[in-house]
Amino acid sequence: MIPQQIIKKSALAFLFIFTVLFLTACWDREEVNDLALVTAAGIDKKANNKIELTVLVFIPKGGGGQQSMEISSSGNSSNVLVRSAEGTTIADAMSKLQEKLPRTIFWGHSEVFIFNEALAKDGIRDHIDFIMRHPQLRERGQIFVSKQKAKDILELMPPLERDLSEVLNQLVQHEVGMNVTTKKLAQMLIGDSGDCALPWIKILPPEKGKKQEQTIAYITGTAIFKKDKMVGVIDSSVTRGVLWLRDEIRLAIVTIKPPHTEGYISVNLTQASSKLLPKIEDGKWKITLQSESNSDIVQNTTKLDVSNPEVGKMIEKQVNKAIESRIRLALKLVQKDMKADVFGFSEAFHRKYPDRWNKEENHWDEIFPNVEVLIKTKSKIRRQGMSS
Repeated sequence: MIPQQIIKKSALAFLFIFTVLFLTACWDREEVNDLALVTAAGIDKKANNKIELTVLVFIPKGGGGQQSMEISSSGNSSNVLVRSAEGTTIADAMSKLQEKLPRTIFWGHSEVFIFNEALAKDGIRDHIDFIMRHPQLRERGQIFVSKQKAKDILELMPPLERDLSEVLNQLVQHEVGMNVTTKKLAQMLIGDSGDCALPWIKILPPEKGKKQEQTIAYITGTAIFKKDKMVGVIDSSVTRGVLWLRDEIRLAIVTIKPPHTEGYISVNLTQASSKLLPKIEDGKWKITLQSESNSDIVQNTTKLDVSNPEVGKMIEKQVNKAIESRIRLALKLVQKDMKADVFGFSEAFHRKYPDRWNKEENHWDEIFPNVEVLIKTKSKIRRQGMSS
């Protein structure tokens, strides 16, 4: 009689062999050398309701003793390729773009999407919807709006980085302006107000003696959108005020001119936070911005002794005024003039007054420009720095 233990081992072995028969290898694997790796894409408006899709393709070094393919669209030595195609939609342009490339287009490495100003003024909702639906396109891809044609920007040859996508990604990491991913933009578009803001980029004029394309595009401000249509642009200084209101301020240098003395004092914000406190009183919609920040003095060109507590308090008051001035300017240009709620006021009121919000939601466009904003800033100088 066969022992029970042997029967169990035989059954397990048979099950293992049976399972292995149904395992498959990487039958759908594609080699890197067979792919066109898109790192950035730009969309421009064309005539007859068409768009032009331009892609920046990274060309990896060839393996197995092959020479690397390094030819750009302009014939210059490079490790990137720029190609464009027109279509009625992004999907249509994608299919026509594939006809121009011998390799399969792969969108999994797309890090940057650029919308030209003319296209942004017509509306970007449908384009963002496609980007969110596409299985390869990244939700972490950075979104920008450009003054010049997106195609012209992607054809630039940066002197330091590999390509333009690397440049823009590095600039975003500096946290000097808006940082908006595809996912974050989609969330703003479906938010309570539906308004949004995107970093605004322009081509930096090349240095003297350099070719026209030997430069970069840099972030110079913020494009403001009412719903999904661009309505205006604010510069970098006003953008700071928007970041304070959105609690997205991270790194900043604030320079003040103390009264009754010559010279300036610059402080570096090392820590900052802000909070929106909404209130509806006697039918009036009000909101209070409470902001706090810690700073280090990084430069003092005055004769003031910054280690003196009285001088320190004076500096803190001046920093508060400088911050409040930027916030007030942002409110004037964006809230009063453009009437776009990119600050998150609607979400703040919705959270605190859900019932009231459900009744007044359809009238938010009339309510928002008249919301009274009270600003309370509190700055603290932590370190006075070394004295020479």
